[in-house]
Amino acid sequence: MQEYKKEFIEFLVKNDALKFGEFTLKSGRLSPYFINTGMFKDGKGIKKLGEFYAKAIKENFKEFDVLFGPAYKGIPLCVSTVMELSKLGVNKGYAFNRKESKDHGEKGNIIGTKIDGESKVLIIDDVITAGTAVRETLNLLKTEGNPKIIGIIISVNRKEKGQSEKSAIQEIEENLKVKVTSIVDFDEIAGYLHNKKIDGKIVLDDEKFKKMMEYKK
Repeated sequence: MQEYKKEFIEFLVKNDALKFGEFTLKSGRLSPYFINTGMFKDGKGIKKLGEFYAKAIKENFKEFDVLFGPAYKGIPLCVSTVMELSKLGVNKGYAFNRKESKDHGEKGNIIGTKIDGESKVLIIDDVITAGTAVRETLNLLKTEGNPKIIGIIISVNRKEKGQSEKSAIQEIEENLKVKVTSIVDFDEIAGYLHNKKIDGKIVLDDEKFKKMMEYKK
């Protein structure tokens, strides 16, 4: 596993953005762990988060013009990441949508870099659980310039089951024909943290690890 992935997993734990216990997801499913990138509420945290996204993007996506962050969570992710990408020598445009229509000033639903049929867009978001938000974003972009979608970058691939035995992300990739990449995935998190001490405490002991493995089945 790449070093930045290990650093990212520890970064999540130390900032309480990754917790183990019992959590109810939006889908109604009971999960033994929870990821919330909304925990990064200051400049230092969101800058560091953007740095990890930038490293994953540079490694996995070469051909794109615009980084698009869906409102609302995607907006700070988009801005911090495009700034960190520039430090890695990758200068790209960024854009995001507004959820409320506006009839004065800067009109339209997309703010930032203009998106049209020639644009190559990479979408950035926090996590994908059922894929509903992704479909909404793709439909929005289809009506707002209809660009070529290069892919989607998220923080963690939970490998959640979709409507079939495949994961929600596998279903999105097959049905919507778009590549989804994450900074880390479920297996990398479980494998790296199992019985590992962070700040003197074992984060994922045998019992919690067992629950993680059972959840994945």
